[in-house]
Amino acid sequence: MLQALQSLLAGIYDVPLTHDVSDFLLTDRSRLPPAVRANDSDEQVLVAEDDGTLWVSLYLEPAVLQRLASANPFEALHAGNIADYWTALEGVSHFLYLAWNASHDRSVTLLELELQGEIDKYVSSLWLLQEQNPNRFPVELHHVLFERTRVDTVLAGDRMELYRRASFYAERFCRRLARTLRPAGFNAQAAAIAELRRFYRLGRERKLQHIERAA
Repeated sequence: MLQALQSLLAGIYDVPLTHDVSDFLLTDRSRLPPAVRANDSDEQVLVAEDDGTLWVSLYLEPAVLQRLASANPFEALHAGNIADYWTALEGVSHFLYLAWNASHDRSVTLLELELQGEIDKYVSSLWLLQEQNPNRFPVELHHVLFERTRVDTVLAGDRMELYRRASFYAERFCRRLARTLRPAGFNAQAAAIAELRRFYRLGRERKLQHIERAA
């Protein structure tokens, strides 16, 4: 499942698969650092830097992976599995974005990670839903992700405003992307992919400026 998610994102953004996210996966909460272990989040990315070396691990709650194995979103993405799909996808998104930036000797802020994660949830879901039903554009996806979904205030803690800001900018970016993709056809998809790949490679300030100019 995680390898399929990583391949999906890597294909959309044209980034090499230099590391397999499965090799960095943790599913045993007892192995997490005590400060992190107390957090009830189903998904966490742990990052540390030591003498120029970046250490990354992705924790996913085993029950999430078990449910996804029982209701594979690559066969059918629906209301019953989309929450677990987004949980796993966000972790893979963070891992891939960290790995790509590290390979280019670029630092990453938490806002960038969360912004890219929200965009990746929308884009990857849109890709799957259109692949599974090519004759229908899933207009409800934007509403479900950006209007119905709520950040857990307890888990967010003092980062609540950061998550809200990331969602705000992601919503504006994805709304414009949807307008590009609504006219079905090769040209629309090619334009959207080109836009996504350019955006992926921008730094934090240029990402926000791009969204503000284009919205």
